Amino acid sequence: MAGRIEDYALIGDMQTAALVCRDGSVDWLCLPRFDSHAVFAGLLGTEEHGFWRVGPAGPEGAPAAPADRRRYRGDSLILESEWDTPRGTVRVTDFMPPRDGAPQLIRIVEGVSGRVPMRSSLRMRFSYGRVVPWVHKVGERTVAVAGPDSVWLDTDAETHGKDLTTYSEFTVTPGDKITFTLSWQPSHREPPPLPDPEGSLEATADFWREWVEHCTYHGPYREAVVRSLITLKALTYAPTGGIVAAPTTSLPEEIGGVRNWDYRYTWLRDAAITLSSMLRTGYREEARAWRDWLLRAVAGDPENLQIMYGIAGERELGEAELDWLPGYENSGPVRVGNGAANQLQLDVYGEVTEALHLAHMTGLSRNDYASLLQIKLINYLETNWNQPDEGIWEVRGPRRHFTHSKVMAWVAVDRTIKLIESGDADGPLERWRELRDDIHRDVCEKGYDKERNTFTQSYGSQELDASLLLIPQMGFLPPDDKRVIGTIEAIQRELSTEDGFVLRYPTAGEEAGVDGLEGDEGAFLACSFWLADDLAMIGRVDEARKLFEKLLSLRNDLGLLAEEWDPRLQRQVGNFPQAFSHVPLIDTALRLTASGAYGG
Repeated sequence: MAGRIEDYALIGDMQTAALVCRDGSVDWLCLPRFDSHAVFAGLLGTEEHGFWRVGPAGPEGAPAAPADRRRYRGDSLILESEWDTPRGTVRVTDFMPPRDGAPQLIRIVEGVSGRVPMRSSLRMRFSYGRVVPWVHKVGERTVAVAGPDSVWLDTDAETHGKDLTTYSEFTVTPGDKITFTLSWQPSHREPPPLPDPEGSLEATADFWREWVEHCTYHGPYREAVVRSLITLKALTYAPTGGIVAAPTTSLPEEIGGVRNWDYRYTWLRDAAITLSSMLRTGYREEARAWRDWLLRAVAGDPENLQIMYGIAGERELGEAELDWLPGYENSGPVRVGNGAANQLQLDVYGEVTEALHLAHMTGLSRNDYASLLQIKLINYLETNWNQPDEGIWEVRGPRRHFTHSKVMAWVAVDRTIKLIESGDADGPLERWRELRDDIHRDVCEKGYDKERNTFTQSYGSQELDASLLLIPQMGFLPPDDKRVIGTIEAIQRELSTEDGFVLRYPTAGEEAGVDGLEGDEGAFLACSFWLADDLAMIGRVDEARKLFEKLLSLRNDLGLLAEEWDPRLQRQVGNFPQAFSHVPLIDTALRLTASGAYGG
């Protein structure tokens, strides 16, 4: 059975990622890319769907023991897990070296004290747990082959097969090191080169040490900020600069529910805000790579901007259900692909334009096509901003005039006007100034409830929406505007949990609500960070700091956050780790630091 979501650690090589449970089991790994089929899919099913556990050997059939300690080695993605057993202590080091060749997952078992019997249990199942590969020996190496894929196991331990699983049993004493390397290769190619685990470990440590040295943030929450930046870097597909929202699919927003989505793609919204956080903390190369990815992804067809693309810019992300997988804790269906790719979400134009504007303002080298793209996006918005859409939360119900979408359309026009005013682009300045005023007036007249003194989720609606917290952050209205303060206080009253965390919007429980889905969901962590931001902006800095530090306490022991927090079950839910949670963590830390809310 899979562990709790917060029981998992992330390791990765900036092309794919694995989740490692406290008991030493790798329960999720897609090869060779984030969006490839999983080789280990036990996270969404059972051990029959693939896993790889390395840990102290217990009685046959007994559950594996969780590690007594685990940590990342410094500021890196090198995971160290230690078990204290009656016979001694053992350490397992897991990592994936940044690569320009075959992807590798390396596990090094090291004796610390005593004599500890160990076991490796490797069950590879291709195509998300559906296909049992042909496993055989090629010299001293073990290879699993099915269709276009092959996975090679290299180890200095003896191996044997039983029940369609590859086992190794061995004992380690102080100073002993036993290494395991799993490498993927197209099945028609020659075998991958023999690995060098110790050399790869040193190179991986050097890579992360040098990367973290570029961080320009040295405030009081630096540990949380750096861990979030490392996580965002791990979610970046290095060959193209695309950034996945999360490395997983179908981890539920409600345990046992149907709100299960594939997040292994590049959302323009998520990637744009990630770029913004990277720029503000010194990572210009990542920002430049994402801008180049954006220009390639939308090249030739900016009028038909999609809300998300594949990590190399692919447009076709058709959604399907994997009926042989029962889902995480029986939360079905398990989905791959994402049908929301074809939705109309007008807010995306604002997020993309804001990211390009920030890149321009921070001195990222000028790109003429980026400026041309920005102009083309506004040409589209000029005639379409007043259309209903599916909005930021990708509702699967009817389109509406979502207030946040209109606000972000205003942002897109405003930032483009600033680009033209700077002399770096040409456009109909006066006409677009009028357009900016028209959108602003429309929102204030139709998206605002005067009686309750709050903006609402959509025009004519009585519902609230946490995305309205972005109104002051985007500069649509100043923080001290009574409508802004009224909206913040309304969201605190009506969308906050007992713990003070924020729901995205009211869900309908057993019936389909505005989002067209049954069931509920947890508190959305990004929205809770937005509330902390707003509280700081309106002068309630102590309250903001307390909320922020409460949010930091929700991270797992390795500093990782999923998409949501279930206040009833007191556990993380949703895809993991989630870029859209770690980005606002960084932003809120920067804002609180700037406000002087150091918090001791």
